[in-house]
Order: sequence, then structure tokens, then C-alpha cells
Amino acid sequence: MPKKNKEGITVKKDENFSEWFSQIIEKAEIVDIRGTAKGFMVIRPWGAEIIENMYKLYEKELHKKGHKPTFMPSVIPEENLKKESSHVKGFTPEVFWLKEINKEKLALRPTSETLYTPMFKLWIRSHRDMPMKLYQRGSVFRLDTKSTRPLIRTREILWIEAHDAFATKKEAEAQVQEDIQITENVMHQQFGIPFLPMKRPTWDKFAGAEYTIGSDVLMPDGKLIQQPSTHLMGQKFSKAFNAKFKDEKGKEDYLWTTAYGPAMSRILVSVISMHGDDNGLILPFMLAPYQIVLVPIFNAQNKSKVIKYTHEISNKLKCYRTYIDNREEYSPGWKFNEWELKGIPFRIEIGEKEVKEKKFTLFSRLTNKKDLISIKNLSKIDKLSKEFDKNLIKKADKFMDGKIEDCKSQEDLKKIINNGKIARVNFCSTDSNGEKCATYVEKELIAEVRGTYANKNESPKGKCIICSKKSTDIVYIGKSY
Repeated sequence: MPKKNKEGITVKKDENFSEWFSQIIEKAEIVDIRGTAKGFMVIRPWGAEIIENMYKLYEKELHKKGHKPTFMPSVIPEENLKKESSHVKGFTPEVFWLKEINKEKLALRPTSETLYTPMFKLWIRSHRDMPMKLYQRGSVFRLDTKSTRPLIRTREILWIEAHDAFATKKEAEAQVQEDIQITENVMHQQFGIPFLPMKRPTWDKFAGAEYTIGSDVLMPDGKLIQQPSTHLMGQKFSKAFNAKFKDEKGKEDYLWTTAYGPAMSRILVSVISMHGDDNGLILPFMLAPYQIVLVPIFNAQNKSKVIKYTHEISNKLKCYRTYIDNREEYSPGWKFNEWELKGIPFRIEIGEKEVKEKKFTLFSRLTNKKDLISIKNLSKIDKLSKEFDKNLIKKADKFMDGKIEDCKSQEDLKKIINNGKIARVNFCSTDSNGEKCATYVEKELIAEVRGTYANKNESPKGKCIICSKKSTDIVYIGKSY
């Protein structure tokens, strides 16, 4: 049962986003960081139920695409972690090392390539055993040395980690594209979060990958946050672990592998930030712990018949996640504010008038409007629930209108970045030759070269906006967390 919140949100989202976010995750009872180690947090029941619904929808999509669940150890032997040199070099500063046990050094897993690849080696013998598409849900641990912030930047990340093995590079690259589509199908079309699939520059790819594609989401404060990323690992890890298979002709070759990592706790940041308003959360119908809350409004004389009618309506809504808030210690107005803070999509209000007329008052959290509906038209909620998420997605997509701008000078670049937008520019190179220009962007503009658009062939025209050399790529630049 929900508990009384101290007060509503006291700042406006568009005036002080940082404070708005801090208040909303506390007052809507999403997380609690009291009594925990730095960079760690407690996910409270309301936040946990939202995340659980996110897991269910993501896992449903993964199963649909042929993935099977696994549970892998939370620790990795040092020997495994060091098998692929560029991988361990990229992660060593972020690894939580455990105390040696019987001279064996273990690490809390920062990611699981070095857990899955040895298993692929044992489980895959020939091309007939592939594709092998596996995933796990759980935590990964990274000793982030930067300042931490609940959900946005933490040292324990709740996520799904998919690892797949194939016989050819073509199949592996097709999986990378499928991963992007999974992000579209779930994060965008169900959670309502638009994103840009960015092929990261060489210097910013995942440690040990041939290339990385990250899903960048623009936040209300003009900063980008990376959501699900997918990686073509190629044969790097299979060669490190000597994981081979026999092809149709009996010839041995190394496995081609990919990895995909949607972080539920981090995606929740975008759900909160993209949809919420000055009154609190607005949750997609699919994600809300309670999709409909029924609030009976009664006094001592009519209590019995109002409660009875409320249960009558509730029993007709069993296909939804509902809750009857009949607490007598709080006023109806207080309850309304509480459920708006928590982001409930629909609220049904039932008083003596509704009982007499065999109707109910339906409040939509998205439009903040009320409609009086006959109980005979209760099925209308099915249509309204689908429209709720569709309109939420439209609103989020509209937020992105005009947020990407072309620029031809460093002065334009500064202006676009400082206005909380994304700059599309000509750039010398996204391989190692362009790292110097990227460093300039990072130091002078406090921004990042996020990469090239993964699913568009954009041809550069002109010179690099930083060094004036001939450009080979069109890149997107923005501030990030």
C-alpha cells in the first residue's frame, strides 16, 4: 500500500531539471540511496515494479527473436578477464576485484563476454549448433570513478545482457541490426523513448569489439544518455578462448559473436525524464504497476453503496492492473495528487452521483482531463489505453523536432550545443585519425563526438569543422552524462 509522500514536486521541470529529477525519484518512491555505499542504491517497490514490467517486455521480445535465458556467475576469474587484452585494458580501471581466495583472484563481472565465450566453446561443436542466442538478466558492477547519481550513473547496473554466436560475419552483423530493431520495438514503440542509433568512433567503441552502436537519447536538459548498445565482437573473444566450430565442409573456424545490453535501471531514467511533468511521473500504460486506480468518494451515509459499486467496476477490469484506494485517513484530493505523482495512467473517481447514474469519472494522466463514462461503455478503456501509449510516443517524438541542426562553423557548433541540441557536422574521421579533433571538442566545448548515424548513408561535403581537413564522415556532437 502506498505511503504518504512529504510533498509534491516543488520545482518546474523546464527550469531546474536536475532538481526536478532528484525530487521525483525520491517523492515518487523510485529509489533510496540512504544507508548504501557510494554509487549503489535501493530500488523501492514502486521502482522495482516498473523495472520488472520493463524486463518482461524486453524478455518477451528477445524470446520472440530466438534468445534463450541463462543465469551466469556474478564473478569472473582474473585469468578469463585477461584473455582478450584490449578488453581487460578497457575495463581494468572499472573492475571491482574481490579478495583472493586460495590464491585465486576474482572480479565482480563488469560485463560477460569472458563468461559466455568459454561456454560457447563447450556447447558449440559445428555449424548445426548455431546460431546460439542467449541472454541473462541481472547486475553488472563497474567501479565508476566519476561522480555517481542514482539511476543515471551507478556502480551496479540492472540490465539484460544478450550474447550470440554465429558461423559467419554476415550473420553476426545481421544480429547487430536486429538488436537495433529490438531497441526500436521495445524502448521506442512500447516505452515511448525515441533514440538515435550511433556507430561509435573507434576511440569510443566497447573494449574488445570490432565496432559499437549505441542508442543515444536526448534528455530534457539537452544532454545525451546512452541507452542499449550492441557490439560486433567479431572473432576477437573466440580467438582468445580458442572457441571453434566445424563448418559444412568440416573445416574449423572461430565463432563470430555479438553482445547487446539494455540496462533497465538506466532506461528508467529516460522514461521518467521524457514523460514526466511538473506534477510527477507519467508512466506508459504498459509499464505502470497500477494501470488504473479507483478512488471511491464517500461519507458515512453512502460508504457501503459507493464501495460496493467501486468493486463492481473493478471486477469488470480484471484484465488490467488495478488498485482500489479506499483509505479513509486521506482526502480524495490528497489521493489524486499522490497518484498523479506516481504516474498512474488512469484514475476512476466514484461518488454518489456516479452510483446513481451508473457511470464513473475517468481522469487521464496524459491529458489531465476528466470524462464521465457510462458503466455500459466500460470497454472504452481498452481503446483509451492503447491511445494513451500512442499519444505518449507522439509527444516524445515531437520533443525531438528541431533538436538536430546542421552547422558549418565552430561558432555554430557552440551555439547549438549550448542550446541543448545535437549538432550534425562534417568531420575528418571516426577512426584514430580523428581522435585529436574529438579531444578538442571534449575539452573546449565540453561535448562529445557521438559517432555516425548507424542506419543512414550520409555523405560529407566540405572540410572538417575542427581541423579543416577533408571530411570523411558526418558525425553527431552533443553533451552527455
